[in-house]
Amino acid sequence: MTNNGPTPEHRPRVIIIGGGFGGLQAARSLARAPVDVLLIDRNNYHGFWPLLYQVATAGIEPEQIAAPIRAIIRRMPNIKFMMAVVESVDRQRREVHTDRGVFPYDQLIVAPGSATNFFGLHNVQEQSIELKDLPDALALRNHIIAKFEQAVSEPDPDRRQQLLTFVVVGGGPTGVELSGAIAELIGYVLRKDYPTLDPRAMRIVLVEAADRILLAFPPTLSRRAQRKLEKFGVDVRLNTSVVDYVDEALLLKDGTSLATQTLIWAAGIQGAPLGATLTPSLQRGGRVAVTPELHLPDDPQVWVIGDLAYLTGADGKPYPQLATVAMQQGRLVAKNVLRQLQNLPLQRFRYIDKGSMATVGRRSAVARIWGLNWSGPIAWFLWLAVHLFYVIGFRNRVLVLINWAYNYFTYDRGSRALIGGAPLPAVNKPSITGAAEPASLTERDWGA
Repeated sequence: MTNNGPTPEHRPRVIIIGGGFGGLQAARSLARAPVDVLLIDRNNYHGFWPLLYQVATAGIEPEQIAAPIRAIIRRMPNIKFMMAVVESVDRQRREVHTDRGVFPYDQLIVAPGSATNFFGLHNVQEQSIELKDLPDALALRNHIIAKFEQAVSEPDPDRRQQLLTFVVVGGGPTGVELSGAIAELIGYVLRKDYPTLDPRAMRIVLVEAADRILLAFPPTLSRRAQRKLEKFGVDVRLNTSVVDYVDEALLLKDGTSLATQTLIWAAGIQGAPLGATLTPSLQRGGRVAVTPELHLPDDPQVWVIGDLAYLTGADGKPYPQLATVAMQQGRLVAKNVLRQLQNLPLQRFRYIDKGSMATVGRRSAVARIWGLNWSGPIAWFLWLAVHLFYVIGFRNRVLVLINWAYNYFTYDRGSRALIGGAPLPAVNKPSITGAAEPASLTERDWGA
């Protein structure tokens, strides 16, 4: 099916690829405009990914950060939704190719988000755990609980130590927040759930290649965050690069290694693979270069926003791959689509940096807002308020707030059931010659 632009027989057809922060914002901004919009996403929900790590650490339930896209657009009659996987874009024929068919467009907004960047470490890519979507979060939650279940009946102390060592690679907001949340989960909950396990065997290690964590924050906030993580029991290792992951050991550039069965990769992202079908000339990080108006330099009908878009700001640096950037770009690109259809001058993107924040753990966070540094409980309450505000749906906000209150006042987590997980591997039993006693309940513990 071929389409060469708007005709009098139909209203302009706008396809939006991706129902994330940028794509959904663009769709909302085009609601009731004189265009027909088709929003395509591989999932039928919009996920609030800044809280994904809390799903992975049993803080909240997955459905509390997932809003059905069809429910969001229900009162937007000119917007339709298609759950499909986008395979490629044919710019010459102006078609989007998916596993559900081929769809023609007059205007195309590409907002597929990002993919994890493993920097060519193939073993790490195959064996580590990433945190990009709800299935990843549920898999990580199952994995953490399963390792504790295995450790309870593991007779070998070295093997038990390996089971209870959790390594997070990447000292950005995701790695810091996840490390702190795992430390909370273990310190306040799992140590009580598994009283026969030695708390000294439980380790959380945060590995960062740079000389400090949270590079996007001022150094003073980075140091405060690191001190707080260390107070929570996280072993923070700076200036430490990963070389490989072999035989359940993370190999580091300094020649040392970490024996672990849990390697969580949060060291970087790159543009979604779809970008390669738009242009052969990708920028650093697999991102697609766009004009200040957010369209392709050689195709004004194709717009790229969010994590996939590469555009430098006044400081010469590319805009960060953040939800706030994607949302602002989504609003602008919707305006520019309509302005282009009316033959009006397009507007340039100007990012309004409202600040950034990261939670470190219970009653602790760091934030840089409107040029001011915040840390400790005040930053933590600011973090709670901002994230609660942006959760989509009144019901989800209420449920998230209830879970937060429950976790805070009870020092407990509700979501610790192993659901749909693989069976635990068999445990090597001690030999009759006298192996180490397993750290599980003995006959004496049962009162025999």
